[in-house]
Amino acid sequence: MIRARKKNTVSQPLPTIGQLETELNRVRYRRRYRNVFRSTIFTLITVSAIAVLVATLWLPVLKIYGASMTPTLENGQIVLSVKSGAFETGDLVVFRYNNKVLVKRLIAKPGDWVNIDADGTVYVNDLPLDEPYLTEKALGECDLELPYQVPESRLFVMGDHRSVSVDSRSTAVGCVSEEQLVGKIVLRVWPLDQFGRVN
Repeated sequence: MIRARKKNTVSQPLPTIGQLETELNRVRYRRRYRNVFRSTIFTLITVSAIAVLVATLWLPVLKIYGASMTPTLENGQIVLSVKSGAFETGDLVVFRYNNKVLVKRLIAKPGDWVNIDADGTVYVNDLPLDEPYLTEKALGECDLELPYQVPESRLFVMGDHRSVSVDSRSTAVGCVSEEQLVGKIVLRVWPLDQFGRVN
């Protein structure tokens, strides 16, 4: 006769109320952590996208290369420009030229007559320009026939370091058209000890 053997089963004790509450709190914490993590990532992506959009459309950030704008802007400085259609004489304008972005100072507008002495004094409509931002004057690289009238829809620009800057005085660059304009420099943001408006 075959007898069925009784299986030795050890019954698991039921969890206590405290253990259930602990497990429930752990699950809730994980769910809350996931929600906060997702929300944080979404917020960071949104803020980054807005920052890129603002920087691209309204406030381009530029790094200065070269010495053509010294002493106003030095090599390696970072500046903030604003896209604007209103430019005044003396503004630092940003424009595209041969797949580069250049910064120069607006000297004369369409229809103005520009003349430059051998010593580098600039005249606009027969009046000498007051240029406190210069540390030295120079005729520089100039192959224009002076006096020169700025063509319609163009701007005559020059660098502040007149002896080294290649600008509207050279027919290689010429005057800047409206289509080339990116904006004007308003703020120096780096280095931090020089943070502030740029004139």
